[in-house]
Amino acid sequence: MKETLKKYLPKIIGIQINSLHRVKRNRAIEKTFLLFCSPRRGKVLPDQKAFLDAAKAEKISVEGKTLQTYCWKGSGKTVLLVHGWESNTYRWKLLIEKLQQQNYSIIAFDAPAHGNSGGKIIHVPMYSSCVEAMIEKFQPDILIGHSVGAMTAVYHQSRHSNSTIEKLVLLAPPSELSEIMDDFQKILQLKPRVMKDLESYFKEKLGYNFHEFSIATFAKKLTQPGLVIHDIYDKIAPISASEAIHKNWKNSTFIKTEGAGHSVNNETILTNIIQFLNQ
Repeated sequence: MKETLKKYLPKIIGIQINSLHRVKRNRAIEKTFLLFCSPRRGKVLPDQKAFLDAAKAEKISVEGKTLQTYCWKGSGKTVLLVHGWESNTYRWKLLIEKLQQQNYSIIAFDAPAHGNSGGKIIHVPMYSSCVEAMIEKFQPDILIGHSVGAMTAVYHQSRHSNSTIEKLVLLAPPSELSEIMDDFQKILQLKPRVMKDLESYFKEKLGYNFHEFSIATFAKKLTQPGLVIHDIYDKIAPISASEAIHKNWKNSTFIKTEGAGHSVNNETILTNIIQFLNQ
């Protein structure tokens, strides 16, 4: 029964939105936007708690949202970690342990609506504001992001271009919001009229229509050395996204993996990251 409900729930939600849009257009679009920005999971699980408890934890407020931060102090440069959609700081456990072996200081935080942070929604511009607050507070030298966190790292640097950030590492970044929204429309089977109004809402609220929000385009503004890693079998974000980002980011190195999936989180990849940071 659960599997049947899970299979048909997106279609049911889409029918509701399409119907509501006919009678209450604004309400339907607001509801759709919130749905798009609302993660379903990403909370800290009981078996993850012990690792996170070993860090120096601090809650800070950013634009009315309470964010959980974690710090592992070392004697070397400082790395800021930015996790992906429906995840939390624990996803960095293996990399954190590698970075500690190299004496890096490590800063990580749970995104809004994720982990031990507050909030109910998240989108890249909001996440970027959180990254900016972390940079102002902790002054990291290196920025590493995974998935939506990698999108956020590029978007943030294209807008702020913090001189303190010396290097960036992107793991499995999506690129084109237009492609993401195409998938969103197909999953919910939303009518074109709904998507047209939703795009106008994005433009009004976030400053971009779907085609304008392109991480590959934003990457043209990056000047720091960068490492981009993506798996050819990634089923969440197409490798073409990283190929386009790398093409536009003149000072980047691109590594293709095979079999690491969207998590791109194995020993070889971690070694590549450490080697890049130590150069």
